[in-house]
This record gives sequence, structure tokens and C-alpha cells, in this order.
Amino acid sequence: MAYPGTFARLTPDKPAVIMAGNGLTGGGARLTYAELDANSIRLARMLRERGLRPGDGVAILAENHLRYFEVYWAALRSGLQLTAINRHLAPAEAAYIINDSEAKALVTTAALADTAAEAVASTPGCEHRFIIDGPRDGFERYEDVVAAASADPLDDQPRGEVMLYSSGTTGFPKGIRRPLPGVQVDDPNRTGISTFARFMFGMDENTVYLCPAPLYHAAPLQWSGGVHEFGGTVVVLEHFDAEGFLATIERERVTHTQVVPTMLIRVMKLAQERRRRYDLSSLNRIITAAAPCPHELKEQIISWLGPVLDEYYSSTEGPGLTYISAEDALRHPGSVGRPVLGTPHICAEDGTELPVGEPGLIYFEHPTIGHRFSYHKDPQKTKASQHPEHENWISVGDVGYLDEEGYLYLTDRKSFMIISGGVNIYPAEIEACLVLHPKVADVAVFGLPDQEMGEYVHAVVQPAPGAEPGEELAAELRQYARDNLAHYKVPRRFDFRDELPRLPTGKLVKGRLRDEYLAAARSATA
Repeated sequence: MAYPGTFARLTPDKPAVIMAGNGLTGGGARLTYAELDANSIRLARMLRERGLRPGDGVAILAENHLRYFEVYWAALRSGLQLTAINRHLAPAEAAYIINDSEAKALVTTAALADTAAEAVASTPGCEHRFIIDGPRDGFERYEDVVAAASADPLDDQPRGEVMLYSSGTTGFPKGIRRPLPGVQVDDPNRTGISTFARFMFGMDENTVYLCPAPLYHAAPLQWSGGVHEFGGTVVVLEHFDAEGFLATIERERVTHTQVVPTMLIRVMKLAQERRRRYDLSSLNRIITAAAPCPHELKEQIISWLGPVLDEYYSSTEGPGLTYISAEDALRHPGSVGRPVLGTPHICAEDGTELPVGEPGLIYFEHPTIGHRFSYHKDPQKTKASQHPEHENWISVGDVGYLDEEGYLYLTDRKSFMIISGGVNIYPAEIEACLVLHPKVADVAVFGLPDQEMGEYVHAVVQPAPGAEPGEELAAELRQYARDNLAHYKVPRRFDFRDELPRLPTGKLVKGRLRDEYLAAARSATA
């Protein structure tokens, strides 16, 4: 397996990263392989000189930025665990992740300086703090410390890992930690995302990969990094714009891109004459993931662009992966494909394997013990993800079934996790926030169908005695949520009830409540 150092020697002037703005106005900032290699070496060396050693953590809180990949590759070439923090989190949420991950260094940007400054006020273990496009009190200028470091590679370059966060049923984010692979960064025998990218999607050194999604998510960050392992070019949108997405494909002659279904919905909602004005002939693959892609949408894309739309199903935990091509999707509508990594098992609640066609909890049997992960500082959650009898069978809570040919179909979530625009949202975290408001006696949060986003966040509130339900209270609660949570977690709608259904044990009967709203939604569209 190669890495940027390989291509700094072979193709030093080739763009490793191109920033495309919003796609319409362009952007133009570029980072060559020579620059990416040298700057990641300097940052890795500087962090080593500051005392960071293999297994230690470094965090990044940044918008989509050219230097994101310098931090990524600095960590991966020095044995560090990199945690990418959602840029939309509130300062307290960001501080929690910095502390929980035990990051000893943080890299942020001027655009997020206020959030970072407030967050690090309560992260004493994160001693080394750097800011890009600064300055800011309490932070060292990233550009200055990198420029001052040597560009000679470290004598030892152990491969690092990413430790990203996925919220649990309690609502508190949990780090997904994998052991370091125990090889050098350029070990030719290691398999990873770049291996799957070649096998499934035909990527190679000629690939121009468009990343329209935030780099703090697992797939955008790691698939972009995978492109650097075979010498391709990564094009990054600062934020997604449907027409800008198409304009970028034309301008940069993009060959591959990865999207969530919501992005495709927005593209298809453009007027036909606007969609068809762009030359997309360079495009070999559109890859969709993060949420099931509606079959009707697939048919529309394939009818327009031909059989270029592929889908895979996996998770941040990564115990397994399935893949389905455009051609197979037409023959197996609704499927997310057959396994490429891991062996799927469909099981009942007691762990008994179920017959073909019967839905149950999806487990993936790990192909190797080296692929094992753990939820950081949460052995109970790690244990709960394992099959009762097979600890190397892992479930992330999805429900589905297999057909006679081994194609996997997703049917539901075991928990009440909301997927909105391909982003996972956990209701318990929102409930824990809202229930602290003095005018809230009880609250239930769940997802309801949304044509564009897949689901939206809906809250049902039992007002505290003396609190008047209505639009005024809804506005107050919405603002309270905005002040304490990331914006995408804020409920779009608030309804009010005199009492919420709970069992004598005190457990909220949220399924019954959500089913009532789902039935009403179906009746309204019937």
C-alpha cells in the first residue's frame, strides 16, 4: 500500500487536494503531493517533539479545509489516533469529545476559533493547541509551527488510525477505537479502504474523487484518504450545493464521487434544463452510502446517467460491508447488496439465526481478529454489540433480512436513531437536553418521514405545570435547543400533550407514540 510520500517522489506536482468552493464559484486552492507529504512530515515531527507517541490522540475541529489532510496524514504516518470533531457541535459537546478521546493536541481554524476557545477552557489534558488562518489567544499559529519543523521523515513511521465518534442509545458520543495495525505507513501488504475502492469502484491513480460532504464524517475522510493511497486527486466542496456539485464534476473532470441520498434528491429537484447543461461524461461512478437509497431515486439517476450508481452499506464501527452495482440494484430493488467484508447473520433477539427472508438483527462476523474494535471507555456497550454466543459477530443495531441469493435488505433500526440527510441523530441526547428546561415535564423525540431528508426530528412535549403550550413555548424550546445542541439536532416541530405514555416502570412507550404519528402521516398522504 502506498501513501503520499510515494507520490511525492513519483508525481510531486500532481494535485493531491483541490478545494472547489461551493462548486459554482470554484475555489482553486490546491495542495500538491509534494506539499502534502512535506507538511504532514513537519506536523508529525513537531507532534513527536512535543511528546506525542504512537497510540496518543490528536483532534481536529475544522470546516472542509485544504490542510485537513495534512493533519490526517501526520497522524497516520506517526501512529496517532485522529479524532475528527463535528464542526457544528456546541463548545461543551466538542469539549466532551476532546476529553473523552484523551487528545493531547487540537488543530482548529479561525472560522471555528470561538467554539474551540470555549471548548479548550475545559480540556486540561489537551496541552498543544494550534490554529490555522489565525491568530487567536491560547493557540499557536499552525503555519508557523509547521514551517519551523524539519521536512525529514521520522525514522519510524507506524501507521496510525482514526477514532471517530458515534452516539449511543444514551445519547453520549462514544469513540470507536481500533487497535493500531502494527505496520509502517507504507506497508505494501496492508488492506484498507483503498483496496475496496479499487476492487468495487475501479479507482486508480487517474481517479478524480469529488467529496461533497463534511470531512468530519467517517466515509468522506477515510475514502478521501484512500484516494491518496493510490495517487489520485481529491476535490472537496466547502459545502454541498446541488448545481455546484454538477458544475464541479464538469470543471474538474471528476471520475468518482460519494454522496448521501439526500444530495441526489436535491440534484434531481433541479429543473431538467439546469441538470442537463453540464457535461458529466467523465463520471464513472456515483457511490451512495450512509442511508438506504430509495429504489425510485436509483431508477431516475440510472435513466439519466446510465448504470453509474453504486451503493455500499457499512458503519463507522466497520464490522462488515456490502456492495451493490447499478445493474444488480435494478434486479434486486431495495437491496444494499452482498457482503464484500464480513459474513452477515440475521438473528432473533435471543441470538438464534433466522431463515432466509425473515427480518432480524444484522450481525457481521469479523473476517479477522485484527479488525476488532471497541467503544472507548465503554466495555458494556462493546459487549452489547456482540452476539450472545459469538463475540466476533458484531451488530450496530440495524434490522434486515437476506434473500436466497445472499442480498441484504434493511428494514428498520433496532433503536430509535434518526437518519436525516445521511446523518445519524440520537433522540435520547435531545430528550436529555430538553427535559432540563424548566417548562418541560416530559419529552419524547423521534424521527418522522421527510421527502427530502429521509427523516426530520419531531418532539412531543408534556409542559410543566403552569407552562402554556403553543407556538410561543415551541419557539422558546427551539431556541433553548439551539443554544445547547448542534443545529441539525434541533427539532423541526414541537407538539404538546397533557401526558406522555409511560409504563409503570417509568419507561417511555415511545414506539406507540411514534406509530401514532406515522399512521397519521400515512393517512395524510393516502
